[in-house]
Amino acid sequence: MPAFDLLDAETIGAGRATDAYFLRTEEALEAAERDPTVVAEVTADQFPTGDFDVFGGVGDVAALLEGLPVDVDALPEGQLFDGGPVLRIEGRYRAFARYETALLGLLSQPTAFATRALRARRAAPDSLLLSFGSRHLHPAIAPVLERAALVGGLDGISNVAAGELLGEEAGGTMPHALLLVFGEGNQVDAWQAFDRGVGPDVPRVALVDTFYDETVEARQAAEALGDALESVRIDTTGSRRGDLRHIVREVRWELEAAGHDDVGIFVSGGIDRAAIERLRDVVDGFGVGSYLTDADPTDFALDIVAVDGEPVSKRGKLPGRKAVYRTAEGGHHVALTDAEGPTEGESLLEPLLRDGEVVRSVDLDAAADRAAQDAERVGFAESEE
Repeated sequence: MPAFDLLDAETIGAGRATDAYFLRTEEALEAAERDPTVVAEVTADQFPTGDFDVFGGVGDVAALLEGLPVDVDALPEGQLFDGGPVLRIEGRYRAFARYETALLGLLSQPTAFATRALRARRAAPDSLLLSFGSRHLHPAIAPVLERAALVGGLDGISNVAAGELLGEEAGGTMPHALLLVFGEGNQVDAWQAFDRGVGPDVPRVALVDTFYDETVEARQAAEALGDALESVRIDTTGSRRGDLRHIVREVRWELEAAGHDDVGIFVSGGIDRAAIERLRDVVDGFGVGSYLTDADPTDFALDIVAVDGEPVSKRGKLPGRKAVYRTAEGGHHVALTDAEGPTEGESLLEPLLRDGEVVRSVDLDAAADRAAQDAERVGFAESEE
């Protein structure tokens, strides 16, 4: 039987998911009998830029480095940042050198996903937002996406296995396949089969763009399911979509004219932040997929900034062990740890591991609350990236 192209947790934990030159570095240092104590910091930008991101992946980094003889400090999950270190490692370099590749990967994608999710949430604070993006990723990392989506403030996820891992119930109703199996002209049979077949806790949301005009199928679904119908979903293919806002308004008009004022409208398919902003006053919810998964991974780097207590760095990086603060005005401030921080500034780096022992839990709900509160504090996503 063919094997999936993925690495197991044991291989990653052993430091084999690494770039080859780190193993060569280990060999060189061992041959030279050199293993200094270093401070290494993970950064995306050296100085604050005013362009904030949402920090993600902290729990996976803790799992990766647990048991290594190192101390690690990191921003809390869900914290917004725009420069300076987000994570700091102190220890013998050979103890963690080979883990750099995996560590950066564990941070870069969830940070990008969570940042996009928070942008979507800020675009429609009162709308239902669901993550529909796991079909765009390797299934092995679906939990990374779904967790990041929740940290960023989305209301729900669609991937079943990811939900089981995260302790969150996945949601979803029907695909076009259900309507297609019943065939054109039999949409009512498909909607009624769904209503009879799924449990009472599943919302009755009818897909209404398969064969006929959205207004026609929406009206048919409302008549067929009556009070049981919670919403209709529009997922019209882009080549047939035209002016989606106009389509939505037509559907709303037809539903209200037929006496179905309480039926909501949910849209999905290629929904980005611009679409959310354009439609948020005429729809009740959005399925957001490729807007999350198309986010470029955050370009983190890990750099040594001190060796045996002496500040050092490569060109273009800042030497010395640093601290980061949230200022009273909502800004981000970077300083050396032995320098005085800003007045009333809040230090953001917190202990994550001490001598390889995890000393801080990573809570999903707390991370989502932190992201929402910090977004208000820094004025996040007032304009599109």
